[in-house]
Amino acid sequence: MGLIRGALFGLMGLAFGSFLTVVVHRVPRRESIVSPRSACPSCGTPIGPRDNIPVVSYVLLRGRCRHCGSAISAEYPIVEALTCVLFVAAGAAVQPVSVAATIAPFLGLMLACSLIDIRHRIIPNRIVYPSLAVFAGALIVLALADEGVSVATAGLGFLSLGGGLLLISLVFGGMGMGDVKLGALIGLVLGALGWRYVGVAAMGGVLAGGLGAVVALLMGRSRKDVIPFGPYLGGAAIISALWAPELAAWYLRALI
Repeated sequence: MGLIRGALFGLMGLAFGSFLTVVVHRVPRRESIVSPRSACPSCGTPIGPRDNIPVVSYVLLRGRCRHCGSAISAEYPIVEALTCVLFVAAGAAVQPVSVAATIAPFLGLMLACSLIDIRHRIIPNRIVYPSLAVFAGALIVLALADEGVSVATAGLGFLSLGGGLLLISLVFGGMGMGDVKLGALIGLVLGALGWRYVGVAAMGGVLAGGLGAVVALLMGRSRKDVIPFGPYLGGAAIISALWAPELAAWYLRALI
C-alpha cells in the first residue's frame, strides 16, 4: 500500500472514529447523534473545533477539559485510534480501493457495535437497519461498476449467516435478535467479497463465542447470565475481512 493511500485511509479512520465515539455514547441512550454539539460531561461546555481533533486534542489537553479541568475518558482517543488502524488495515488488505473504502467503515461499525454490546447488552436497530440499507446500496453500485463484488453472494451471505443465527436462537436460545441482525449485516457485506469470507466469519464467531461462554462459566458465571455475543461476531468479521483468504487456505491445508 502506498504512503498516500495509507495516509488518506488513516485520516478517514480518525474522522470516522470520532463520529463513532458519539454513536457509542448516544445511540444506546436514544439521543440524537447530530445535535447538540459534543460537550464536556462534567461542566457541559461545548467542545470547540480546536479541542475536537481526534487523538491529538486529547494528548495536547492531557486528557482533561480545557474549561473545568475534569478528566475525560480515554475511551474516546482509543476508539479513534483503533478505527484509524482498522481503516489503514482495510486499505492495505482489500482491493480495489473502492471496495476497501466500503469495507473500512464496516470494520469501524463492528468495533462500535461490540463496545455497545459489552456495555449495554444490546445491538441497536438504529445502527443495524441504516447500515443494512447503506451497505446494500453501496454494494449494488460497486457491482454495477464492475469492482469485483457480487450482489448474489451478498444476498446469500445475508440469508445464510443471518438465517443460521436465527435458527440457533430459535432452537437453542441464548442469543438475541440483535445478534441475528448483526450476523445478517456481516453476511451481506462479507458475502459480497466471497463465500470464504462468510465461512471464516461464521466459524470464528461461533468458536470464539463458545470459548467465551466456557470461560465465563469457569469464572463462576451462571448459565442464565447474559453473555454478549456481538463482540465475538464483530471480532470474527474484522479478522475475516482482513485475512479470510489466508485463513481459509490454512484450514484447507490442515484438512488435507
